[in-house]
Amino acid sequence: MNNECRTGILGGRFDPVHLGHLRTAAVAQRVLDLDRVLLLPSRVSPHRATPARATDTDRLAFVTLAATSSPYLSPCDLELESDGPSYTSVTLDRLLDQGHRPTQLFFIVGADAFAEITSWHQYPSVLDRAHFVVVSRPGNSVANLVRDLPDLRERMQKGIRDSEKLSLSTDIEPTVFLIDAKTPDVSSTDIRTRVAKGKPLADLVPTNVATYIKHHGLYER
Repeated sequence: MNNECRTGILGGRFDPVHLGHLRTAAVAQRVLDLDRVLLLPSRVSPHRATPARATDTDRLAFVTLAATSSPYLSPCDLELESDGPSYTSVTLDRLLDQGHRPTQLFFIVGADAFAEITSWHQYPSVLDRAHFVVVSRPGNSVANLVRDLPDLRERMQKGIRDSEKLSLSTDIEPTVFLIDAKTPDVSSTDIRTRVAKGKPLADLVPTNVATYIKHHGLYER
């Protein structure tokens, strides 16, 4: 891995990965001119009370298949290799230990998840480990974060549209980029429910992921 690359990190359970995830990655990649975006399944999510339905192997397979849709996407098993909870701060520390610089790392997250940033492990120092790229989700506008997280306003770069392409200095301090974008109204929970009811997954997940789910009989119960 070339540590000079501008590397995006999109983490999640990916149970399964869906087009909302991929649209979020695409927006961040285009606006911030990222060289790559890592799709990083979590092993043990500290914010979820129940474990993932699919196995670690299946979820890594999902992101591996999804990554074939774009040359900038790459699957990453960094968190699956760890025995402990999948804390963002720990993951970023591991990437920094590999030689990455905070100014070259871009942690991508939906506005709904970032709204809870004050409850994250090692907040607020986690925000010093990378740039954070926050993308609107249906029903969760990035504009609300300016109001709801007043302590972070000085870190925020606001009013970014998904049609823009930012030109950033390589030594800019870790920043919270708020991107207003339209992303598909889809969730992994809804997808699992559709599978259990025998409904199709067209326009919800990549075709090869839908094929994998059907072939392995996932989420049918």
